[in-house]
Amino acid sequence: MSATSASGVKRNAAANDSEGAITKRYFVRAADVPPYHPANHTGTTNRRLIGPDTVGAKNLEVVLGVIERGEGAAPHAHPGMEQVCYLLEGTATAEIDGERCEVRPGDSCYFPAGVMHKFTATSEQPVKVLVIYSPPYGESPERVVRA
Repeated sequence: MSATSASGVKRNAAANDSEGAITKRYFVRAADVPPYHPANHTGTTNRRLIGPDTVGAKNLEVVLGVIERGEGAAPHAHPGMEQVCYLLEGTATAEIDGERCEVRPGDSCYFPAGVMHKFTATSEQPVKVLVIYSPPYGESPERVVRA
């Protein structure tokens, strides 16, 4: 038996639980997670892999992003929330509080809570990046400040 969360991700219901409680999933396939286009970004498609809606995570969120050349996140900050980007494919420019770095596959960048940052894809092929938020972001408008 399965149930579908608010994000559209199927979760397994306990087979012999009379109250119909949801069994937490521990494994998530990107193809099973609906894509979305985040606010304050252009040319970007995200999939929220790990978070409250997919596995019940309370303290972190992991997002897979695909960003087209010359596109990405406009300058913004997340008060009370840290963010990490780990580049899987392509190249990008990360700007954090006035510092700028070209990032390649295997590179990471850290965005401290409340610090303005920007992320732009620079490679011919789309950039694939894992983004980790703590606590979970969930695209909540009150958790972002735009420049």
